[in-house]
Amino acid sequence: MKKQSAKGEPWQSFYGPNLGYVMEVYEQFLEDPTEVDPELKELFEQWGPPTVEDVKVIASAQHGDSSFTLPEQPTALSKMVAAVKLADNIRTYGHLAADINPLNDRNKDTRRIELSEFNLTEEDLKQIPVDFLCPNAPSHIKDGLQAIQHLRQVYTNKLAFEYAHVHELEEKNWLREKIESESYFTPLSKEKKMALLKRLAQVDGFEKYVHRTFVGQKRFSIEGLDTMVPLLDEMVRYSVESGAKTVNIGMAHRGRLNVLAHVIGKPYEMIFAEFQHAPSKDLIPSEGSIGITFGWTGDVKYHLGADREISPQQSPTARARVTLANNPSHLEVVSPIVAGYTRAAQEVREDKGYPEQSPEASYAVMIHGDAAFPGQGVVAETLNMSQLRGYNTGGSIHLIANNMIGFTTESRDSRSTKYASDTAKGFEVPIVHVNADDPEACLAAAVLAYEYRKTFGKDFVIDLIGYRRFGHNEMDEPMVTNPLMYSVIQNHPNVKKMYADKLISEGIVTSADVEKMDSEIEEELKAAYNKVPAKDDDPDTVLAPPEDVANGLPEINTSVDFDKLEGLNSELLQWPEGFNVFKKLDRILKRRSQVFEGKGKIDWAHAETLAFASILKDGTPIRLTGQDSERGTFAQRHLVLHDEKSGEEYIPLHNLKESHASFVVHNSPLTETAVVGYEYGYNVFAPETLVLWEAQFGDFSNMAQVMFDQFISAGRAKWGQKTGLVMLLPHGYEGQGPEHSSARLERFLQLGGEYNWTVANCSTAGQYFHILRRQAAILQKEEVRPLVIMTPKSLLRNQFAAVTAEELANGEFHSVLEQKGLGESPDAVERVVLCSGKIAIDVEEKLQDLDDKDWLHVLRVEEIYPFPKGDITTILERYPNLKELVWIQEEPKNMGAWTFAEPRLRDIAPQGVDVHYIGRRRRSSPSEGEPTVHKKEQSRIINEALTR
Repeated sequence: MKKQSAKGEPWQSFYGPNLGYVMEVYEQFLEDPTEVDPELKELFEQWGPPTVEDVKVIASAQHGDSSFTLPEQPTALSKMVAAVKLADNIRTYGHLAADINPLNDRNKDTRRIELSEFNLTEEDLKQIPVDFLCPNAPSHIKDGLQAIQHLRQVYTNKLAFEYAHVHELEEKNWLREKIESESYFTPLSKEKKMALLKRLAQVDGFEKYVHRTFVGQKRFSIEGLDTMVPLLDEMVRYSVESGAKTVNIGMAHRGRLNVLAHVIGKPYEMIFAEFQHAPSKDLIPSEGSIGITFGWTGDVKYHLGADREISPQQSPTARARVTLANNPSHLEVVSPIVAGYTRAAQEVREDKGYPEQSPEASYAVMIHGDAAFPGQGVVAETLNMSQLRGYNTGGSIHLIANNMIGFTTESRDSRSTKYASDTAKGFEVPIVHVNADDPEACLAAAVLAYEYRKTFGKDFVIDLIGYRRFGHNEMDEPMVTNPLMYSVIQNHPNVKKMYADKLISEGIVTSADVEKMDSEIEEELKAAYNKVPAKDDDPDTVLAPPEDVANGLPEINTSVDFDKLEGLNSELLQWPEGFNVFKKLDRILKRRSQVFEGKGKIDWAHAETLAFASILKDGTPIRLTGQDSERGTFAQRHLVLHDEKSGEEYIPLHNLKESHASFVVHNSPLTETAVVGYEYGYNVFAPETLVLWEAQFGDFSNMAQVMFDQFISAGRAKWGQKTGLVMLLPHGYEGQGPEHSSARLERFLQLGGEYNWTVANCSTAGQYFHILRRQAAILQKEEVRPLVIMTPKSLLRNQFAAVTAEELANGEFHSVLEQKGLGESPDAVERVVLCSGKIAIDVEEKLQDLDDKDWLHVLRVEEIYPFPKGDITTILERYPNLKELVWIQEEPKNMGAWTFAEPRLRDIAPQGVDVHYIGRRRRSSPSEGEPTVHKKEQSRIINEALTR
């Protein structure tokens, strides 16, 4: 509200929610001016009472419709205001009185929407024009009373809406128009009602058949939320007919088998084979319309995913791929992954610059548990990413599979909000609550959700409120912990029966029709079960990975012609005419032009940029995200330049000549779990793209540990899901305290097995250049695997880590680097020191001051996993008088690479050669917090390693 003078119709400056408030205060002013805020009192005294014309203008602005007229003898102003407030209260609070709980239609809060609360009668309402209260009402609504009754029916039935928290007026008006005109809801034809009943019968029949046939086995049944399947059917149909080409679904285990069977089309016999512990690969349909991948260790059946190409019956020419993502037990972590799938499916990466994005081509459906939606932080992280330019997918549709319970924990103990969906309100996401016992309402919710997403490119939440027929799994007895809820559930008919009874009462089907339908479904299930092979009583316990994985990486030439590299360097240093790079930065970057003339060396960031440029020229798209990745956390990268006068951006990698691959770099939100999941999902769906995620500091990866544990390190073994994702984790001890020292190298090494990924700790810019090029070269090969790199901080500008242009042009990646100038007198060498990463540069600097070095050799283990036992063994064989192998590291003894390397070094050490450790003692914290203590301890380690 703003203060205006008495001139110029000041009352007309108010509309929307301000109208009711100001009118209410004005009425109070008329009764007792002393009770009103002095500033408002002064305004009212200046303005005087509002005129009929004032009210007309205010109402026109509020409702976006100036077509209505007031009667010649208008109702008292206070009645009009009260009626408007009543209508708005119904819109805002109608959900509190709605019939959305299938187990309890009592305890509804109608206090805010009763006529008595506003001192109104039905006769009062009849005098109010319809358009004043509900301008979008259907044509049969003739007066204000009917308008209020219509609003009550719309907002308090089996569908309930929350959108008062949406601030954009255009969106709010669109939602109000759709809801109050009911234009999103098309009454179902007889044929569609029969099809809906059949789908519910299939959902119900499948669950009952599995329950009887595989007694006591977990399946996390959908029963109580059966309508989720037809809701998804309708959403897929509607979206594909609207132009979607890819639909990506992420969900946890509840109801997953039913979604696999009926939405994705996974054959019943394959699911039954998994229950029977029988071979299932041979049961994949030969036509290949369904995609199912297998790992070698496998996973439980309710974690598996699949995809299928579908064509809606009504539009046989429209085709789309529907994917249900693989998902472990960690519930909501799949949400950002399917968002990454979706962005990858929307983008065309075949030209330089940022890729063209088509949000209408693909969208994500994220199915959440009611306890998990508010309880898991990754949900809020994913919602926060939804409108960011690096992660926006044009809106995801969130479906809360609301059982009103989490395992044994009821809602009152699992959240501090009224609804499970309330987390979404902070992101202005519209919410519709729908009673899962009303299948037709569920289909209407699906259409409204997709229409909103299509129109505004934003997220939408459907809170599907049902129940859980059995316990958390089928072996639980819920009466032990939740007797009141389950005494109701035991006597509650399922939705298939209720809908069948409804259609029987409407004369659409008969009881005989329903019985026949059930019988046919039962026969189909039995026939599928009869196809299942016999149980495998002697399963393979070796579970070996495929040869392409087990044999490691192929030999790859990562060199780049010197002239080509020099040409790329020149292109990268050309700014547009009139573009004003920050002067200090301009001088720093322009120095890069001299390195190909033998003046200076190529540092870490320069090598990285040249690697990216050469990869792009080879036709491989690149996507790099992370906190502050555009500039680089340590002001080293500067891939995005900013005009210091206009703020305009310029990206040199977007302007390479003859490049036909996109380059993306984005600063990410302060989120690790969701961003890592997003980039993993993007790479799974776009395997031809070099996708890199960078932690601001390596320890930030702690917050994404679930993604490393359950997806990136193990996804291929469990599900056959390949990725070449690169993780850049700044690591190294510079006296900056515990957290900003360690990327927890030991965790990534502990997760290493079956050649599942590469863990590297490079010590030179050349090594970094070549390992990036090697990774880009294997992306679409069977040997592809993720790459974890411990990247440096202090080494970014260290001249001992810098390299010549020749090393990029003619070099290659070495899993082990030998220290130059050492080991040249084989008979004299008695000690070989092995190290990795930054400490190797500390050693090299110290070596400059040593005279007695013939007895010593230093090996840098650049690729720690897979451990290069063969390369190290070959080097050790040169030294016949070797007495000791020493592993040194900055990290405490129980961290870093020592515990991983020790048994492998003992295995390859020549007979009689001692293997031992020099470094920090075992500690609970990664490093010292005091810089001077750090330096002293670091010096001790180096001196001890290089002294006889």
